[in-house]
Amino acid sequence: MLDYFFVIVTAIVAYHGLTFRDDKGESEFVHLLFGAIALLFCLRVLLVDIFKLM
Repeated sequence: MLDYFFVIVTAIVAYHGLTFRDDKGESEFVHLLFGAIALLFCLRVLLVDIFKLM
């Protein structure tokens, strides 16, 4: 159950980090960095711990 919660939370963080734009319409490096890191953790837990693919 904790794995599902972790995947949902990290997916939300990844989505926000990768789609965030400032007032000028540009993306910030820090948001992109942490969004990419959150996406990696999300996919790792989803594929390895939930789907047991690896």
